[in-house]
Amino acid sequence: MPEFKLLEVCAFNIQSCFIAERAGAGRIELCVDPLQGGTTPSYGLIEYVLQKISIPAFPMIRTRGGNFIYDADELEIMKKDILTCRELGCPGIATGIQLSNGQIDVENLKRIVEWAHPMTVTCHKVFDATPDAFAALEDVIAAGCTRILTSGLHKTAVEGTEVLKKLVAQAGDRIIIMSGGGVRSSNIGKLAEDTGAQEFHSSGLVARGTNHIADEEEVRLMVNSLTPALSRGEGDVE
Repeated sequence: MPEFKLLEVCAFNIQSCFIAERAGAGRIELCVDPLQGGTTPSYGLIEYVLQKISIPAFPMIRTRGGNFIYDADELEIMKKDILTCRELGCPGIATGIQLSNGQIDVENLKRIVEWAHPMTVTCHKVFDATPDAFAALEDVIAAGCTRILTSGLHKTAVEGTEVLKKLVAQAGDRIIIMSGGGVRSSNIGKLAEDTGAQEFHSSGLVARGTNHIADEEEVRLMVNSLTPALSRGEGDVE
């Protein structure tokens, strides 16, 4: 059987959501404020995406830019956002939380997973701010998350290839390792081959600009790079 892989598009606006769907992406990470690395989208945007887009959309739960160390008030705000996503019918969320020493805040991440249920939880790139990727992997698994978005503690997934490969092996079937960070059509095929990862994350942005709208051709090229030739109707015909 052919092995299918999935591309998640990080969408900062409704236009990118439509592009992700048309180009064949499997999931959307929905957020706003790209200059801060993504924060929680509005209720209106989440609801509109759920109404108009057929592929799964996971809102980012992040109250602000900066670090991922949150106080009690910020956690209460995050809880309210999580419950709103659950009530709206989101299939999952992306979030993360760490301690002052950089390690994953396992206890609070467990609480977040409980608040989110039955939504699944992706641990976002807070993971790449941890001091030890392999210890952090076990922490995130213990907290009950479904997947981890990571570039292997490097700036880009290409630079973190060796760590990503080891994380995929250590994770086994306990959690999904989703490679992200500088993922483009020019490198996604080799990343898939070298890391063994099944899921990939990209904004699909190819040009500098202020609108932060994904490039449809770039997203389509990435999807095609992850899609077996036979599923596209290619190959020998008898």
